[in-house]
Amino acid sequence: MEKYELSLQNAKKTLQVADHMMNVTYKVVSDPKLLLAIIERINMSLQYALGSVLHYERLYKRIPPFQEDFDSMFNAFKARITRRYNINIEYITLIQDIRNILAEHKKSPVEFRRNDKFVICSDTYRLKVISIDNIKGYIEKAKGFIRETENMVRANERPA
Repeated sequence: MEKYELSLQNAKKTLQVADHMMNVTYKVVSDPKLLLAIIERINMSLQYALGSVLHYERLYKRIPPFQEDFDSMFNAFKARITRRYNINIEYITLIQDIRNILAEHKKSPVEFRRNDKFVICSDTYRLKVISIDNIKGYIEKAKGFIRETENMVRANERPA
């Protein structure tokens, strides 16, 4: 199995886990802290999907070698893949939003839950509120992105 196929498979599996956490686990536990764990899974899934497309393109020597860190992969994806496959800007925004939420979480001095929402507070007391509705939207967009990456890889595969 090629590296891009493995990455695509991991992306689907990780997003299924996030979807299950949202639809089943969150309803049972009802702890807003779980929303952050779901966002981490969505982030992992998006990274796998990015990697899948980049490894596919690299396999057929359409792009130069790239480093395996997220920033290098994301920049290569934006610079080379979005134009070639006409990727919707909504997906780029999704990836950036998810990364920003996780970065704010790491830097935040205060986090708390309010009702059924998780609130991340910055040093300047700027609030980032995460709700189940946000998560549902993120998961739907991530599903669309993974479908699109799968279509890119499958439609452009060279016969063996």
